[in-house]
Amino acid sequence: MKKLQVVLKRNDSSSYSVNSSLTSRTVRYAECQKNHAASVGGYAVDGCREFMPCGGEGTEGALTCAACGCHRSFHRREVQNEVVCDCSSTNNS
Repeated sequence: MKKLQVVLKRNDSSSYSVNSSLTSRTVRYAECQKNHAASVGGYAVDGCREFMPCGGEGTEGALTCAACGCHRSFHRREVQNEVVCDCSSTNNS
């Protein structure tokens, strides 16, 4: 499951210049890391390679994996940040 989040950052280094950048953030949930054998004292993961939601966005099923049945929080989270536009302007007034 991929989510796309756009973040606008503005940094004021002085009263004469304004720096801003447009950043795109992609969140992906990878393999399941839940230890299914913890109750018997062992260690075993189920091998689910990627989170696949059971339902659509905004439903209860959106947080449950269709492949392994685990909550999304058991899957490794990967965040990728990408600067789409680095815009700077200087006011010389």
